[in-house]
Amino acid sequence: MKKMLVLLFLGACTAASAQVRFDDWFLDRTMRFDYYHSGDSRSEEYFFDELKAEPYWAGSKVSLLDTTGYGNQYFRIVDRASGQEIYSRGFCTLFNEWQGTAEADSIRRSYPESVVFPYPKRPCRIEIFGRDAKGRFEKRFGQNIDPASYFIVQFTPRYETFEVAYSGNPARRVDIVLLPEGYAAGERAKFESACREFAREFFSYSPYKENAYRFNIRAVWAPSAESGVTIPGEHVWRNTACGAEFYTFDSERYQMVTDFQRVRDIAAHVPYDYIYVLSNTQKYGGGGIFNFYGISAAHHPTRTGKIYVHEFGHLLLGLGDEYVGTTSYDDMYAKDVEPWEPNLTTLVRFGDKFWKAMVPPGTPVPTPDTAEYDGVVGVFEGGGYAAEGVYRPWRNCLMNNLHRTDKFCPVCTKAICDYIDFICR
Repeated sequence: MKKMLVLLFLGACTAASAQVRFDDWFLDRTMRFDYYHSGDSRSEEYFFDELKAEPYWAGSKVSLLDTTGYGNQYFRIVDRASGQEIYSRGFCTLFNEWQGTAEADSIRRSYPESVVFPYPKRPCRIEIFGRDAKGRFEKRFGQNIDPASYFIVQFTPRYETFEVAYSGNPARRVDIVLLPEGYAAGERAKFESACREFAREFFSYSPYKENAYRFNIRAVWAPSAESGVTIPGEHVWRNTACGAEFYTFDSERYQMVTDFQRVRDIAAHVPYDYIYVLSNTQKYGGGGIFNFYGISAAHHPTRTGKIYVHEFGHLLLGLGDEYVGTTSYDDMYAKDVEPWEPNLTTLVRFGDKFWKAMVPPGTPVPTPDTAEYDGVVGVFEGGGYAAEGVYRPWRNCLMNNLHRTDKFCPVCTKAICDYIDFICR
């Protein structure tokens, strides 16, 4: 019965969202809940760290309840007096990815994480959910919050900020903050140039090009003690602002940050929805995690734009990788569970995806991966790092192969546009 109730509240969000008025429940700034996410491949636990107050709320004041079903994790804020859900969001974490590695079978780890939400006016409760083996959300953690507590850490600004691209009110825009990784004190001009190049490249790809007026981009200048990036496989270690490393999960090109709270501390200097870290390197690599952060090389000689939009597809709405292999967790998708990602399917519940209506009548399902079906929305085997049992909608999309295309497929394009609509309400 408890599992059924968890599933029911997800389906009820659309009707409930009309009853949640921002000004009734929240102040126009951010509360941040810091915690440690710990465990191994078989178990996970959550340990409270601290609450922080941040000065800006950049999110929608209308789309307060998540109706998408996206994410391996999900949190909600519940008013303690009435029991009403007043905010919710899906998200993913680096810890959840680590759980799928061989290392997680033999050791236990703890990752610093956090979630943010509008600052509540009254006592509330945070509840965090994770998916079980069948893909259903189960409650994993809960804690009461008193927004009047004097133990809530107040924000102290430390860094300078600047605008890269501004189009309007943060509440009605997708707000991106760019953070510097591995830029020393004398390299501010290089970082500022990289920020301008990010915006130019990002808005040169559809559907971001057509939606540029719905984005704000700001940057925080947080210099590193040393120039360059950490590359453990090459015995290169640098003291940097965000603490990113290549060889995450022993994957040579996977550059990620373990301490997410450290990244949040820098990002809080401006209003933001999404964090993207620009890494001071030409070395190809990076990553993106849904409602977490994105990172990639800012000075790759040929493909920075494609890398940016690919990783932002993960960050914005959790688009899945459509390629096969090359990761440390190649069995990430159970073949008897339908992926929540809008661009992947195991055909277990393909009928529930909007993608099915985009497959032309008469197209075989599965669809042969041959030139005959170039430019056709189909169901092509091979995706989510698996050669068999996981399917993608297009032969070559920017979520699949950066060498062969410079476009998102129609399925990814629709998913991106729909999520931008959700964020900008």
